[in-house]
Amino acid sequence: MNSPSADLMTDLKKNLITVKTEGQIAFHRISQPLQQLIDENCWQEGALVLAGMHTTTALIVNKWEERLIDDIKQWLNRIAPAGLTYKHNDLDLRPNIPTDEPLNAHAHLQALLLGNHLTVSVKNPQIVLGKYQDVILVELDGPRQHQVDVQMLSKVG
Repeated sequence: MNSPSADLMTDLKKNLITVKTEGQIAFHRISQPLQQLIDENCWQEGALVLAGMHTTTALIVNKWEERLIDDIKQWLNRIAPAGLTYKHNDLDLRPNIPTDEPLNAHAHLQALLLGNHLTVSVKNPQIVLGKYQDVILVELDGPRQHQVDVQMLSKVG
């Protein structure tokens, strides 16, 4: 007997994008590297599932505009400022931590606000975004090198 959802089976393809970030809080456009993956792999239609591979980065879809990015930075710093007392930053309370452990609780909290997973549609074989939209990696505790896991889900057959 055939499963009623047999036609919903998907083909899973996986890649990584590496981003070298600049600055404590930095925004990096990744729409072009995503489109490059689509082109290189001849992906036609489906969904890109993106996962930021670090807890102090975020992935967002928004307008790439300098003043808006400044507003987002100010908003994040008002909600979770670096200067507050956080238990995560009390290194005496945390056993077995590296000697170079940063005091970055605020960055973890800011990342929670923005999220670090996205799903973006692909059709004809282009990333589907609105006129003013970009996929953006947000660095909240940099500079560092980060990876974004990219999986393409597409219908088989």
